[in-house]
Amino acid sequence: MTPRQIVVELDKYVVGQHAAKRAVAIALRNRMRRKKLPQDLAQDVMPKNIIMIGSTGIGKTEIARRLARLSNSPFLKVEASKFTEVGYVGRDVESMIRDLVEIGIDLVRDEKIKEVEEKARQNAEERMLDLLLPRTRPTEDAAAEDDESDSSSLEQFERSREKFRQQLREGRLDARIVEMEIQERNSPGHFEIFTPQGIEEMDINLRDMFPNMFGGGRPKQKKMRVDEALEYLIQEEESKLIDLDQVARLAIERVESSGIIFLDEIDKIAGRESGHGPDISREGVQRDILPIVEGTTVNTRYGMVKTDHILFIAAGAFHVSKPSDLIPELQGRFPIRVELKPLTIEDFKRILTEPKNSIVRQYKALLETEGIDVIFTEDAIDEIARFAFSVNETTEDIGARRLHTIMETLLDEYSFEGPDLVDKNVVVDAKYVEKQLAEIVKNEDLSRYIL
Repeated sequence: MTPRQIVVELDKYVVGQHAAKRAVAIALRNRMRRKKLPQDLAQDVMPKNIIMIGSTGIGKTEIARRLARLSNSPFLKVEASKFTEVGYVGRDVESMIRDLVEIGIDLVRDEKIKEVEEKARQNAEERMLDLLLPRTRPTEDAAAEDDESDSSSLEQFERSREKFRQQLREGRLDARIVEMEIQERNSPGHFEIFTPQGIEEMDINLRDMFPNMFGGGRPKQKKMRVDEALEYLIQEEESKLIDLDQVARLAIERVESSGIIFLDEIDKIAGRESGHGPDISREGVQRDILPIVEGTTVNTRYGMVKTDHILFIAAGAFHVSKPSDLIPELQGRFPIRVELKPLTIEDFKRILTEPKNSIVRQYKALLETEGIDVIFTEDAIDEIARFAFSVNETTEDIGARRLHTIMETLLDEYSFEGPDLVDKNVVVDAKYVEKQLAEIVKNEDLSRYIL
C-alpha cells in the first residue's frame, strides 16, 4: 500500500490527526522500501521510530494498532511505566521482545492452521468414523470364504460408512457419546521464582526440565460427545500437520523485520534523576530500554531475536515533562516527533458517526439484540458532541473516551429496561439528550463523578 492508501485506511477508524497518520504511513512504507534494497545496504537502514505527543483518548494507540493490522505485523502495546530498573522488583524490559515473539508465533500458527484446515478436518473425520464404525478384522473362518462374499461385505461397510459421514456432516450424530484416547493435560500449581535472569526465563527453563509437569501427560480414555470429540481431533490433526520449528523460525523472521512495539506512557519515565521518591529508577529504565531500541539480541524460548529493525512507536501526554527530558541517547532513537491535536466539537461529531466501529453504531447494534430500534437525530449528535467537549474542558480532558461515559449515562434507561420495553422504537433527539445530561453537566462536582 502507498502512504496515501494507508492514510485512507486509517481514516476509516481514526478521525483527524493527519500528521500522525502521515508519519506512521511513511514509516510503514519505508519498511517495504528497505526490503527491496541490496542486503548489505538494507542492514544499515534503521527504522525511523516515532514519538506521538498528545493527551489521552485522541487516537494514539488506535493509529498504531490499526497500522499493525494493515501490515499483518506482530504488534505489542506496553506501558513504559511497568518496567523498572534492573535490581528493582518489576518487569524486565527484555520481556516485551519475548511477548512480541509469542504474538508472532500466534500469528504464523493461525496462518499455517488455515493452510492445513481442510486436510486436518478430513483426517479428523476419518478418525471419527473409525470410532463410530470400527473396521472389523476378518476372522480365520471369514478369510476362508470366497472372494465374492468378501467384496459384498466390503461394499456394505463402505455404504454404511458413507451414511455415517453424511450424518456426521449434518450434525445428526453430535449428541452421541464416543470413547476415545486423549492426552492428559496436567495443570501444576502456580509458583514464582525470582532469579537474576528474570521470571520469564526461569519459566522457560522449568518447562524444559520438567516437561511432564507442564502438559503432555499420559494418554487416557475419555467419553465425549461426538461434536466435542471431533473438535479435539481436528486440533490434534492440525498440530500434527504443522511444523512448529518452521512456525518459530518464520515468527522470529517476521518479528525482526516487521514487528511493532507501542511504548505508551513514555512521558512517565521521562523525568531525570532527582535522587528521591519514585523518580529514582526513571533514568535507569530509559537506559535499559535504549539498547533494545538501538538494536540488540534478546534470548527467547524460540531462539535469539535481533531488535535492530523493530519499529518503536512511543506515546505520551507530556503534560509535566517534555520529550527533551528523555536521556539524549534515547531522544536520538526517536527522530520523528508528531503532535496530535486536541479534539474539537466537530471531531466529536465525526467520531460518533463516521468510523466503521463508531460509538453510535456500537450502541445501536447492542440494543438491536433486544429488538430495540434506536434512531439518533442529527441534533442529538450535535448535543452529545457539545456536552463531551464541555465536560472535557471543565474537568479532566480524556479525549474521545468521554463519549463512552456520556453515552452510557444517556442510554442507561434503555439499556436497563430494554428487555421489558413495550415500544421498541426509540428516537434519541436533542430534547432527550438535554433532559438526561444538562443537570449533570451544569453541576461541575456531579459531572466529575458521573461523566
